[in-house]
Amino acid sequence: MSQMTAETVYKNFTRMTADERAKFYTLLAESSIHKNNLTHEQVFGHLAEDEFTATDAAGYLDVSMSTFRRYVSDGRIKASGEMGRNQLFATKELKAFKRSLREVKSRRVAVRPQSKTNI
Repeated sequence: MSQMTAETVYKNFTRMTADERAKFYTLLAESSIHKNNLTHEQVFGHLAEDEFTATDAAGYLDVSMSTFRRYVSDGRIKASGEMGRNQLFATKELKAFKRSLREVKSRRVAVRPQSKTNI
């Protein structure tokens, strides 16, 4: 029986579909985090005082750029700084805003009336 090498794994990896590659990365990340029993702070703590670009912030919030820009223009999200012509957004504020979005969504689901079916 031959031993698996990094080159063999890489060759097989390059033959995977994009979806399978994404699953592979997810498995690696989950395995690493759970095996080492890392806390959220240990994994993401270095980002606590960091700033995101508008593109990164929109991705983090899982909204389109147009929705993100609307949040900014409405004053719901404020830039914490600038780098050249780009606005930067504090991760702490984005995290709080994301939490508020989740709370609003969960309230909407809880209030949504049950659909009526004909019997």
